[in-house]
Amino acid sequence: MAAAGAVAAAAARSQGAPAPAAAAARARRLPPLLVLLAAAAAGPGAGGAARLYRAGEDAVWVLDSGSVRGATANSSAAWLVQFYSSWCGHCIGYAPTWRALAGDVRDWAAAIRIAALDCAEEENHEVCRAYNIHFYPTFRYFKAFTKDFTTGENFKGPDRELQTVRRTMIDFLQNHTDGDRPPACPPLDPVRPSDILSLMDNRDSRYVAVLFESNSSYVGREVILDLLPYENIVVKRVLNTDKGFLEKLGVSSIPSCYLIYPNGTRGLINIGKPLRSFFSSYLKSLPDVRKKLLSLPEKPNKEENPEIVVWREFDRSKLYTADLESGLHYLLRVELAAHKSLAGAELRTLKDFVTVLAKLFPGRAPVKKLLETLQEWLANLPLDRIPYNAVLDLVNNKMRISGIFLINHVKWVGCQGSRPEFRGYTCSLWKLFHTLTVEAGTHPEALDGTGLEDDPQAVLQTIRRYIHTFFGCKECSEHFEEMAKESMDSVKTADQAILWLWKKHNLVNNRLAGHLSEDPKFPKVPWPTPDLCPACHEEIKGLHSWNEGHVLLFLKRHYSGDNLVDAYAADPGDASEGGGPPQGGERERGLASPEKPQGEQHAKSLRPPSVLPPRPRLPDGPQLGLDGRLQSAGGAEGRREVEAAVPFLGMGFSSLDMSLCVLLYVASSLFLMVMYFFFRVRSKRWKVRHHRPSV
Repeated sequence: MAAAGAVAAAAARSQGAPAPAAAAARARRLPPLLVLLAAAAAGPGAGGAARLYRAGEDAVWVLDSGSVRGATANSSAAWLVQFYSSWCGHCIGYAPTWRALAGDVRDWAAAIRIAALDCAEEENHEVCRAYNIHFYPTFRYFKAFTKDFTTGENFKGPDRELQTVRRTMIDFLQNHTDGDRPPACPPLDPVRPSDILSLMDNRDSRYVAVLFESNSSYVGREVILDLLPYENIVVKRVLNTDKGFLEKLGVSSIPSCYLIYPNGTRGLINIGKPLRSFFSSYLKSLPDVRKKLLSLPEKPNKEENPEIVVWREFDRSKLYTADLESGLHYLLRVELAAHKSLAGAELRTLKDFVTVLAKLFPGRAPVKKLLETLQEWLANLPLDRIPYNAVLDLVNNKMRISGIFLINHVKWVGCQGSRPEFRGYTCSLWKLFHTLTVEAGTHPEALDGTGLEDDPQAVLQTIRRYIHTFFGCKECSEHFEEMAKESMDSVKTADQAILWLWKKHNLVNNRLAGHLSEDPKFPKVPWPTPDLCPACHEEIKGLHSWNEGHVLLFLKRHYSGDNLVDAYAADPGDASEGGGPPQGGERERGLASPEKPQGEQHAKSLRPPSVLPPRPRLPDGPQLGLDGRLQSAGGAEGRREVEAAVPFLGMGFSSLDMSLCVLLYVASSLFLMVMYFFFRVRSKRWKVRHHRPSV
């Protein structure tokens, strides 16, 4: 195992951090079997699906498309669910806080539970759309005993610090009515002093702990929930409004705890610090106070099957088609698809962004044809609002247009990380943006007639609008917007646009260096590194400096179409590889087995896919429709009708086309009816005017 670990380290150094050229060459010559052993030695965390939260290791309930509805529907407990994306840097950075919160309120599980669902998992794409998840992380509350489908209530706290979220959980529990309050949740409202006096007069077989606190304090409610799974003790809270009552009991400071023992004795407890943890720990340690045998439901955690993973060897000096196409797949089928319909500024942003892609994307002909077809369709669309499903119909080629193709799952090569949650989509998006700015600078004529020509900021501004409007990581988009406001207006030439994006990318790398989202095998260092571009680096008076002239030449060469490598790219002739929705068979998130050699891929014809893969199924029983509504038993018949309609739509009509046809038919019918009645009335008037009675 040690030898395998050394091999893995050598391979990582050759592909990640700067290393001498000779070492990189030696690493690239490693036999595939050794690479396989090295990846296997890295442990299960290195492969499989990207998991920020792990079943059995964290107190977080790990949900997926098959369990989220069953867990939150008609549950005896309330839920707080984090919808996140494993590629989102902010989500990765927030994961320790979420894990700590779940551990901190573990004893509250009978009343409210902490869960997480990864929207980056292909099998979860549809359910995240159904819950209207646009940005990550998104936090939703679900009340207990919710029978009808609901997308939940958004978290409304001023920040996402652990204490703030914990307190909003308490507020959410108190917002339940008596009819839907979790039965295990004890009363959280304060009691009156008279109620405490009656407890003193009537001896109880249990301990009664009374927390005196101010109206703004949460200590009493937190201690009540901390003791929820314990028996032989009852916790109440009283506000400090009745000063005479407090003086009678000897309460001189708040928060304080007054304890009534089962034998009738009572008094203030002496505690080191008036903190929640001190109160809870003391009360849990009392004689005969022990945990109940609660029958909590089994956690709906998905099984984690260890997978054998193989590292895809790649050359850092090359740009890989697979990375760009995988990024397009995720962008078009997942990120944009989170928006059920587009109108106004959103629709204009989509049209401009697709125009830039169609004119400047340097990839393979089938992908370019798809982008060009999509751009023409959007440009000629007469509607002010479109359902995004209509765009998906075209991206998935339901109209069977010959020669159109886009991979239907992610397959990272130059963007693969040492673990699946590292790099991936964000890496491919940066590569795509750099490629677009370089193509605009080297082939400006490509934008002629689009309305974007003669504007050196056009591509950058389009990218800016896309990130602001659609990019899932909200914190990331806010940071990009700050950089754009600061200096994007200073860009006056296409070359300056290329360098502006490069500088900001390095600025982001510098900010994220050492962050939890940083891949340890691919450290965030200034790029290009000296081994990739020695001429880009200089020293002036002993300080490092960039030679921006050489940097510009390097960027134009590195992100040009001539530097694109099709190794590992999906075969356009394979129906299972693209042209439809994501497949359930191969769920690639990072590392996977090598593909066919490049030569074999080009030898096959570019035939369109012939089979429409099935949509991922939601759990049996009540179902979530794509419109976000709950489908009950009768919904199965409706689903069969939809499935039966798919071949008809696949004959050349998308759902939007059918809607337009119906609209045209109705308008034509109304027009004919109006004309019929018009001529009928006119005919009657003519007869009356020209009728002459006989004498």
